[in-house]
Amino acid sequence: MLSKKLPDVQMSEAFITSIFLAMSGGLQDAYTYFTRNEVFSNAQTGNVVLMSTHFMMGEWFQGFRYLLPFLAFSLGVFVTEQIQAKYKYATRLHWRQMILLIEIIILISVGFIPHSFDMAATVIVSFSCAMQVQAFRKVNGYSFATTMCIGNLRSGTAALSTFARDHNTACLKQAGYYFGTILFFAIGAGIGGNLSIMFGIRTIWISSGLLFISLILMFAEKFRD
Repeated sequence: MLSKKLPDVQMSEAFITSIFLAMSGGLQDAYTYFTRNEVFSNAQTGNVVLMSTHFMMGEWFQGFRYLLPFLAFSLGVFVTEQIQAKYKYATRLHWRQMILLIEIIILISVGFIPHSFDMAATVIVSFSCAMQVQAFRKVNGYSFATTMCIGNLRSGTAALSTFARDHNTACLKQAGYYFGTILFFAIGAGIGGNLSIMFGIRTIWISSGLLFISLILMFAEKFRD
């Protein structure tokens, strides 16, 4: 009997790649919160809540601290979409690898920014996070995010509910991808939070290292699930 050929999946969408992306995303959020004056780089919902609260209390400077990462995140998505449109069919280097290289360089540079420029550092990390969110939006064909949890939590729970009702093992596998991504995001955040307290602003270089692993993995042309 001939075995059924499994579909090829781009390495950029492979779960092994998403593990390091998610860990890097969690670390980035913990890093900016613990070392850059308690501002999130990824969690823009939290930034909007805090920004609005400060603005309505007349604390304009404090609100401004949360507005800038929000705008930087939007700019990061815009720039990444432009890069994708221009280099989508590049053959020497995949456009997602270009994004990772830019991210790695950006995050390495952030490690040299002193505390006197914490706001600038957070803005730059937010820009980098947005590039990652826009570039990596699927794992094994399922839509997901590597720098935030709420969408993954919703999708994972919905897939688990479908499995409980229909006993479709594909849905259970799908839920595993989502919850696995959340787990590795949490691991990255835990590592980032603790190391940021211990080692300060240089901790962000670990995030660059994790992205570099993803970059190397993407040089594999195909991944079979």
